[in-house]
Amino acid sequence: MQRKVAQKASVTVRAPVTEAPAVVKETRPAGGALEARQPAAPLIEMNQGEAEHRQFPRAQLATRFEVWVDGEGGRRFAASFTSVNVSVSGAFLESTFYLPMGTVLGVRFSLEPGAAPVLARAEIVREERSTGPEGRTGFGIRFIDFSGQTEVALARLFVGMRLRTFAEEYLKSQRARSLPNELERVVDVLAAWELLKATTSAADPWQGG
Repeated sequence: MQRKVAQKASVTVRAPVTEAPAVVKETRPAGGALEARQPAAPLIEMNQGEAEHRQFPRAQLATRFEVWVDGEGGRRFAASFTSVNVSVSGAFLESTFYLPMGTVLGVRFSLEPGAAPVLARAEIVREERSTGPEGRTGFGIRFIDFSGQTEVALARLFVGMRLRTFAEEYLKSQRARSLPNELERVVDVLAAWELLKATTSAADPWQGG
């Protein structure tokens, strides 16, 4: 997968679109510099959408997605979108134009400022075209595969804080302190985490206590 992507929307004549893509605006505080602070945690909710994705929670997260389509003669399409929500299985992107269903895209996005980007291939699986003020317009994508284990960043979005709290508490235990090295303690924490998941709610794959 190519890692260099376009910095702003661009469309070639071979990309079938109906309208020009909306411009993505980046918000900066007074003074022009981005603030170095932790962003607020996104709202996590269980997915009530398509049946194949309902077992995964999703985060209401507006982040920039750089999207492109490669062809035999090179890059055929490149644009930037803003997500409405993100899950480990896919995302919904705001848009006023549409690509054909089933189109395979390269995508690149970050879950917070300064974080390493998530790189993946995705497929367009649905679209929404609302004319009302309360509706949304855009398309849903399903992640096909990831590059360089960047999917771990998605998993951390949903379980990072719970896993960190669990690990901090567990490492204070007599059992953890008795283990001979850091690797053994890490393995023990992971084993205890998996045991907790297995003995709590089987319906929630992200249950962490």
